Amino acid sequence: MADQKTAIVTGGGRGIGAAIGKRLAADGLAVALLDLNDDDATSTAASITEAGGKAIGLKVDVADEQSVASAVAAVTEQLGAPTVLVNNAGILRDNLLFKMSVDDWDMVLGVHLRGAFLMSREVQKHMVEAKWGRIVNLSSSSALGNRGQVNYAAAKAGMQGFTKTLAIELGPFGVTANAIAPGLIQTAMTETTAARLKMPFDDFLAEASKGIPVRRVGQPDDIAAVASFFASEGAGFVSGQVLYVAGGPLD
Repeated sequence: MADQKTAIVTGGGRGIGAAIGKRLAADGLAVALLDLNDDDATSTAASITEAGGKAIGLKVDVADEQSVASAVAAVTEQLGAPTVLVNNAGILRDNLLFKMSVDDWDMVLGVHLRGAFLMSREVQKHMVEAKWGRIVNLSSSSALGNRGQVNYAAAKAGMQGFTKTLAIELGPFGVTANAIAPGLIQTAMTETTAARLKMPFDDFLAEASKGIPVRRVGQPDDIAAVASFFASEGAGFVSGQVLYVAGGPLD
Protein backbone atom coordinates (compact mmCIF):
# COMPACT_ATOMS: atom_id res chain seq x y z
CA MET A 1 0.00 0.00 0.00
CA ALA A 2 1.21 3.49 -0.84
CA ASP A 3 0.87 4.83 2.68
CA GLN A 4 2.32 1.80 4.43
CA LYS A 5 4.53 2.84 7.34
CA THR A 6 7.98 1.35 7.79
CA ALA A 7 9.31 0.11 11.11
CA ILE A 8 12.84 -0.80 12.17
CA VAL A 9 13.35 -3.30 14.98
CA THR A 10 16.90 -3.77 16.25
CA GLY A 11 17.83 -7.13 17.69
CA GLY A 12 14.98 -8.32 15.51
CA GLY A 13 16.33 -11.74 14.64
CA ARG A 14 14.96 -13.67 17.59
CA GLY A 15 13.28 -13.44 20.98
CA ILE A 16 11.47 -10.23 21.88
CA GLY A 17 12.68 -8.43 18.77
CA ALA A 18 11.36 -11.12 16.44
CA ALA A 19 8.00 -11.14 18.24
CA ILE A 20 7.74 -7.36 17.91
CA GLY A 21 8.65 -7.50 14.23
CA LYS A 22 5.99 -10.11 13.55
CA ARG A 23 3.36 -8.15 15.48
CA LEU A 24 4.11 -4.89 13.67
CA ALA A 25 3.97 -6.70 10.33
CA ALA A 26 0.58 -8.13 11.32
CA ASP A 27 -0.47 -4.57 12.15
CA GLY A 28 0.23 -3.66 8.53
CA LEU A 29 3.69 -2.13 8.72
CA ALA A 30 6.65 -2.97 6.52
CA VAL A 31 9.35 -4.18 8.89
CA ALA A 32 13.13 -4.14 8.78
CA LEU A 33 14.74 -6.53 11.23
CA LEU A 34 18.27 -5.43 12.11
CA ASP A 35 20.53 -7.86 13.92
CA LEU A 36 24.19 -8.63 14.37
CA ASN A 37 23.30 -12.20 13.36
CA ASP A 38 22.46 -11.99 9.67
CA ASP A 39 20.96 -15.50 9.54
CA ASP A 40 18.52 -14.78 12.37
CA ALA A 41 17.42 -11.51 10.77
CA THR A 42 16.83 -12.96 7.30
CA SER A 43 15.13 -16.07 8.67
CA THR A 44 12.65 -14.08 10.74
CA ALA A 45 12.04 -11.72 7.82
CA ALA A 46 11.32 -14.72 5.60
CA SER A 47 8.76 -16.05 8.09
CA ILE A 48 6.98 -12.68 8.04
CA THR A 49 6.97 -12.63 4.25
CA GLU A 50 5.62 -16.18 4.12
CA ALA A 51 2.79 -15.10 6.43
CA GLY A 52 1.82 -12.36 3.98
CA GLY A 53 3.75 -9.45 5.48
CA LYS A 54 6.52 -7.28 4.10
CA ALA A 55 9.92 -7.56 5.76
CA ILE A 56 13.65 -7.56 5.22
CA GLY A 57 16.52 -8.65 7.43
CA LEU A 58 19.79 -6.75 7.60
CA LYS A 59 23.05 -7.25 9.44
CA VAL A 60 23.99 -4.28 11.61
CA ASP A 61 26.20 -3.44 14.56
CA VAL A 62 24.09 -0.84 16.35
CA ALA A 63 27.13 0.41 18.27
CA ASP A 64 28.93 1.31 15.01
CA GLU A 65 28.03 4.68 13.49
CA GLN A 66 28.70 3.74 9.87
CA SER A 67 26.91 0.41 10.17
CA VAL A 68 23.83 2.19 11.50
CA ALA A 69 23.89 4.84 8.76
CA SER A 70 24.25 2.22 6.04
CA ALA A 71 21.45 0.07 7.45
CA VAL A 72 18.98 2.94 7.74
CA ALA A 73 19.82 4.04 4.20
CA ALA A 74 19.18 0.49 2.95
CA VAL A 75 15.85 0.32 4.79
CA THR A 76 14.78 3.67 3.31
CA GLU A 77 15.67 2.50 -0.19
CA GLN A 78 14.03 -0.92 0.07
CA LEU A 79 10.95 -0.27 2.24
CA GLY A 80 10.54 3.49 2.50
CA ALA A 81 11.47 6.07 5.11
CA PRO A 82 11.21 4.55 8.60
CA THR A 83 8.88 6.33 11.03
CA VAL A 84 8.71 3.61 13.70
CA LEU A 85 11.85 2.57 15.56
CA VAL A 86 12.10 -0.12 18.21
CA ASN A 87 15.45 -0.07 20.00
CA ASN A 88 15.55 -3.64 21.26
CA ALA A 89 19.12 -4.80 20.58
CA GLY A 90 20.84 -5.95 23.73
CA ILE A 91 23.42 -8.27 25.23
CA LEU A 92 24.20 -9.65 28.66
CA ARG A 93 27.64 -9.74 30.26
CA ASP A 94 26.57 -10.49 33.82
CA ASN A 95 28.97 -10.57 36.74
CA LEU A 96 29.37 -9.19 40.22
CA LEU A 97 31.01 -5.78 40.34
CA PHE A 98 34.37 -6.96 41.64
CA LYS A 99 34.59 -9.56 38.86
CA MET A 100 33.32 -7.37 36.00
CA SER A 101 35.80 -6.42 33.32
CA VAL A 102 35.94 -3.05 31.61
CA ASP A 103 35.08 -4.80 28.34
CA ASP A 104 31.95 -6.30 29.91
CA TRP A 105 30.90 -2.84 31.03
CA ASP A 106 31.71 -1.11 27.74
CA MET A 107 30.06 -3.74 25.54
CA VAL A 108 26.74 -3.66 27.41
CA LEU A 109 26.61 0.14 27.59
CA GLY A 110 27.69 0.31 23.96
CA VAL A 111 25.02 -1.97 22.54
CA HIS A 112 22.15 -0.69 24.68
CA LEU A 113 22.77 3.04 25.06
CA ARG A 114 25.17 3.96 22.27
CA GLY A 115 23.14 1.74 19.95
CA ALA A 116 19.83 3.39 20.86
CA PHE A 117 21.42 6.82 20.49
CA LEU A 118 22.89 6.10 17.05
CA MET A 119 19.71 4.48 15.76
CA SER A 120 17.44 7.22 17.10
CA ARG A 121 19.63 10.00 15.76
CA GLU A 122 19.71 8.42 12.32
CA VAL A 123 15.99 7.64 12.08
CA GLN A 124 14.58 10.81 13.69
CA LYS A 125 15.21 12.89 10.57
CA HIS A 126 12.74 10.74 8.65
CA MET A 127 10.20 11.11 11.44
CA VAL A 128 10.64 14.87 11.68
CA GLU A 129 10.27 15.19 7.91
CA ALA A 130 7.06 13.13 8.04
CA LYS A 131 5.86 15.06 11.12
CA TRP A 132 5.00 11.66 12.63
CA GLY A 133 7.05 9.07 14.44
CA ARG A 134 7.15 6.45 17.16
CA ILE A 135 10.24 5.44 19.12
CA VAL A 136 9.93 2.45 21.44
CA ASN A 137 12.90 1.67 23.66
CA LEU A 138 13.40 -1.55 25.59
CA SER A 139 14.33 -0.96 29.21
CA SER A 140 14.02 -3.66 31.89
CA SER A 141 12.90 -4.27 35.44
CA SER A 142 16.66 -4.60 36.07
CA ALA A 143 16.76 -0.79 35.83
CA LEU A 144 15.60 -0.89 39.45
CA GLY A 145 18.73 -2.85 40.39
CA ASN A 146 19.62 -6.50 40.04
CA ARG A 147 22.51 -8.43 41.57
CA GLY A 148 25.14 -9.39 39.02
CA GLN A 149 23.93 -6.88 36.44
CA VAL A 150 25.48 -3.56 37.35
CA ASN A 151 26.26 -2.89 33.67
CA TYR A 152 22.87 -4.02 32.37
CA ALA A 153 20.98 -2.19 35.15
CA ALA A 154 22.87 1.02 34.42
CA ALA A 155 22.16 0.70 30.70
CA LYS A 156 18.46 0.04 31.20
CA ALA A 157 18.08 2.87 33.72
CA GLY A 158 19.86 5.10 31.24
CA MET A 159 17.40 4.03 28.57
CA GLN A 160 14.59 5.51 30.64
CA GLY A 161 16.21 8.94 30.90
CA PHE A 162 17.06 8.72 27.20
CA THR A 163 13.41 7.99 26.39
CA LYS A 164 12.05 10.89 28.43
CA THR A 165 14.48 13.31 26.81
CA LEU A 166 13.59 12.13 23.31
CA ALA A 167 9.93 12.70 24.17
CA ILE A 168 10.68 16.30 25.15
CA GLU A 169 12.89 17.09 22.16
CA LEU A 170 10.91 15.32 19.44
CA GLY A 171 7.36 15.87 20.69
CA PRO A 172 6.93 19.18 18.81
CA PHE A 173 7.54 17.30 15.56
CA GLY A 174 4.80 14.72 16.07
CA VAL A 175 7.16 12.07 17.43
CA THR A 176 6.49 10.10 20.61
CA ALA A 177 9.04 8.11 22.62
CA ASN A 178 8.16 5.48 25.19
CA ALA A 179 9.93 2.63 26.95
CA ILE A 180 8.90 -0.89 27.81
CA ALA A 181 10.50 -2.40 30.91
CA PRO A 182 9.96 -6.16 30.81
CA GLY A 183 10.19 -8.39 33.84
CA LEU A 184 11.34 -11.96 33.34
CA ILE A 185 10.63 -13.02 29.76
CA GLN A 186 11.28 -16.54 28.50
CA THR A 187 13.94 -16.09 25.82
CA ALA A 188 17.34 -17.44 24.87
CA MET A 189 18.88 -14.44 26.60
CA THR A 190 17.28 -15.22 29.95
CA GLU A 191 18.43 -18.80 29.53
CA THR A 192 21.97 -17.50 29.91
CA THR A 193 20.98 -16.06 33.29
CA ALA A 194 19.82 -19.48 34.43
CA ALA A 195 23.11 -20.95 33.22
CA ARG A 196 25.04 -18.33 35.21
CA LEU A 197 23.11 -19.37 38.30
CA LYS A 198 23.78 -23.04 37.44
CA MET A 199 20.06 -23.87 37.33
CA PRO A 200 18.17 -25.89 34.71
CA PHE A 201 16.13 -23.37 32.71
CA ASP A 202 12.77 -25.01 33.49
CA ASP A 203 13.55 -24.94 37.21
CA PHE A 204 14.66 -21.32 36.93
CA LEU A 205 11.37 -20.33 35.24
CA ALA A 206 9.25 -22.32 37.69
CA GLU A 207 10.97 -20.75 40.68
CA ALA A 208 10.73 -17.26 39.21
CA SER A 209 7.02 -17.61 38.47
CA LYS A 210 6.30 -18.14 42.17
CA GLY A 211 7.25 -14.54 42.87
CA ILE A 212 5.17 -13.07 40.03
CA PRO A 213 1.57 -12.17 40.94
CA VAL A 214 0.13 -13.63 37.72
CA ARG A 215 2.11 -16.81 38.47
CA ARG A 216 3.86 -17.12 35.15
CA VAL A 217 6.88 -15.69 33.41
CA GLY A 218 6.42 -13.41 30.43
CA GLN A 219 6.52 -14.37 26.79
CA PRO A 220 7.89 -12.31 23.88
CA ASP A 221 4.34 -11.77 22.62
CA ASP A 222 3.48 -10.00 25.89
CA ILE A 223 6.06 -7.36 25.03
CA ALA A 224 5.08 -7.27 21.37
CA ALA A 225 1.51 -6.36 22.32
CA VAL A 226 2.72 -3.28 24.22
CA ALA A 227 5.07 -2.28 21.40
CA SER A 228 2.14 -2.53 19.02
CA PHE A 229 0.20 -0.02 21.13
CA PHE A 230 3.09 2.43 21.51
CA ALA A 231 3.65 2.31 17.73
CA SER A 232 0.00 2.91 16.92
CA GLU A 233 -1.94 6.01 15.90
CA GLY A 234 -3.93 5.66 19.10
CA ALA A 235 -0.85 6.23 21.27
CA GLY A 236 -0.26 9.74 19.94
CA PHE A 237 -0.89 11.39 23.33
CA VAL A 238 1.30 8.93 25.25
CA SER A 239 4.95 9.94 25.38
CA GLY A 240 7.89 9.82 27.75
CA GLN A 241 6.39 6.89 29.62
CA VAL A 242 8.02 3.76 31.04
CA LEU A 243 5.66 0.80 31.23
CA TYR A 244 6.74 -2.13 33.36
CA VAL A 245 5.45 -5.35 31.87
CA ALA A 246 6.27 -7.76 34.65
CA GLY A 247 3.14 -9.61 35.71
CA GLY A 248 2.63 -7.37 38.72
CA PRO A 249 3.66 -4.10 40.34
CA LEU A 250 7.30 -3.21 40.86
CA ASP A 251 8.65 -0.64 43.30
